[in-house]
Amino acid sequence: MFQAASHTRARVASGSTRRWLALAALMFPVLLIAVDNTVLAFALPAISLALQPSSTEALWIVDVYALVLAGLLVPMGSIGDRIGRRRILLIGATGFAAVSALAAFATTPAQLIGARALIGVFGSMIMPATLSLIRNIFSDDAERRLAIAIWAATYSGGAALGPLVGGALLEHFAWGSVFLLAVPALVPLLVLAPVLVPDSRDPAPSPVDPPSILLVVGAATAVVYGIKELAHDGGTPAALILAAGVGAGWAFVRRQLRKPQPMLDVKLFRNPAFSSGLAANLLSIFSLVGFTLFLSQHLQLVAGESPLHAGLLMLPGLALTIATGLAAVRLAARFSARSVMVAGLLLNALGYGVVLAFGRDGSLPALLTGFTIVGAGVGLAETLSNDLIIASVPPTKAGAASAISETAYELGAVLGTAILGSVLAAAYRLNVTVPPGLTSEAAGRARETLGGAVDAAPLLPSGPASELLASAFHAFDSGVAVTAAIGAALMLAAAAVVGHALRCGGEPSAHLVLEELHRP
Repeated sequence: MFQAASHTRARVASGSTRRWLALAALMFPVLLIAVDNTVLAFALPAISLALQPSSTEALWIVDVYALVLAGLLVPMGSIGDRIGRRRILLIGATGFAAVSALAAFATTPAQLIGARALIGVFGSMIMPATLSLIRNIFSDDAERRLAIAIWAATYSGGAALGPLVGGALLEHFAWGSVFLLAVPALVPLLVLAPVLVPDSRDPAPSPVDPPSILLVVGAATAVVYGIKELAHDGGTPAALILAAGVGAGWAFVRRQLRKPQPMLDVKLFRNPAFSSGLAANLLSIFSLVGFTLFLSQHLQLVAGESPLHAGLLMLPGLALTIATGLAAVRLAARFSARSVMVAGLLLNALGYGVVLAFGRDGSLPALLTGFTIVGAGVGLAETLSNDLIIASVPPTKAGAASAISETAYELGAVLGTAILGSVLAAAYRLNVTVPPGLTSEAAGRARETLGGAVDAAPLLPSGPASELLASAFHAFDSGVAVTAAIGAALMLAAAAVVGHALRCGGEPSAHLVLEELHRP
């Protein structure tokens, strides 16, 4: 009897070890994609010097990845449910590494744009697969929540490492090194995943529906592109693109509701835990990305820090995102997911409030303090929002749910950049004063962006150059109060909505999930 019990405990321990080793293997692509999201911004100046892209081409080098990724996340999550999540993960990782290696040796802007688009295709296979595999590997609630916390912490850690890795690589190597990084980062996954990671799929997948795929790709791509263009240039064309994306999304939802076996069961959105988790995820990333956009420019262009030193100054806030993400698991066990998520969103509001109260003049201590508080809040809210999303659906639908979670993440990043970035840009253009003495082209760039003013200043004598820089720095920081007020208001609203939804609907349970899925 004792021997049998001993063997049982050994099997349980062995299974537990294998689960955590599988999680470790899955963290390699998560870390890479997180680093890839932030490292390109540091490489763009070197790419501009080497490939001489036009301003439009430079925007496409940055944006095409997010556009393709956003459009394909839901279809790829559904395909992974059908063909196997481990299989689509390995296909995505192989393609990501191969195309990244090709991108490192691009000789024209068009080649790099094409490579970035393909990287987006393969990247859309990776992220939903990692999260949905975690949902199926860890059936125990406590273990799953800790695993998702580690997943979120790894993603945040990658975002923290991006500036440091980018700064270090670009100080010693050519710009292509930031793309070659994908190869050593993904080789461990390709070796370990077939051995450690069990495959999973939906045993009764929905039939392939090309019109639904076209509609969701069109909707996501048009919405993301429309938001970017509306923030950058405004005007009727951008509004029409955005409207077309919303229309395609409406048509997609209507089609899913009519089909007996939809590609994506949109009835999941009736579940308060699922919907509030998505809202918290989107708005948490909105707050972090919007703050990062401003602070990284302030540190490098206003405070005059190098990219590497700027990354080091932002590291405490990003490191706290990791720490609070891991702490969220224990806090949720002691209190509740609702309480911890609301606390995280309120911390985001407090961080923006610190900037609103003390950082209007560009005070670096106030800005870094606010960023650190926002980092802590994002760690609490985002970790549990991902867990709520995944726990709110049956394991067979984990791929589609993970894809929706990732889409919310991408949309939050786009909105954070577009809305807060456009507010900063508008405040800058209204308040900057450009002295005479510049060519019309240089003066136009100086009136448009802070970077343009910094580039134009050396073309002037010392006195007017100092005047231009002082005016540009003040104009850039003049938008801080407005963006901080917007950020704080949105986070307070998000805390109220999430708190109300989870108080009324409760946290997910098997009974709730089945009830929502089968409600007519």
